[in-house]
Amino acid sequence: MISEKMQKVLNDQVNAEFYSAYLYLSMAAFFESLNLAGFAHWMRVQTQEELAHGMIIFNHVNERGGRMRLASIPAPPTEWQTPQHVFEDAYAHEQKVTGLINALVDLAIKESDHVTNAFLQWFVTEQVEEELNTSTIANQLKIAGNTPNALFMIDRELAARVFTPPPQLQV
Repeated sequence: MISEKMQKVLNDQVNAEFYSAYLYLSMAAFFESLNLAGFAHWMRVQTQEELAHGMIIFNHVNERGGRMRLASIPAPPTEWQTPQHVFEDAYAHEQKVTGLINALVDLAIKESDHVTNAFLQWFVTEQVEEELNTSTIANQLKIAGNTPNALFMIDRELAARVFTPPPQLQV
């Protein structure tokens, strides 16, 4: 059985993951408005990843005898100055999520909830990838500036991204 305290913070994390999905979908809409279909596609895939992360936690709480209580999701930003600013915001957001995951691990350790601690280790590793992906693209965009040819090349590269459901959701 999962403790009430751990259940509450995992409920909060599901909300944070769904907000992340909403944020990335807003970023996709922004890129669509700029006719950057590859950038938009990358963000749509990121949206799917965040929804999957939320569902993995949702399932964990239920499997441990807890109860999920969904909360309102705040509206995300809808405008950015440049594609570089979008990815800088995405990177900053992933750093924030890393902090949230680390706080969950700290609580699991404090409560001696070894099952949840083991469960959360996948997210700890996942956040390294999330931060690396967003910071790499932000840095590429910084180098490219607003050069149309460079943006076109990055757009084509980002269009190749494919969503692979995490193992926890594959049946």
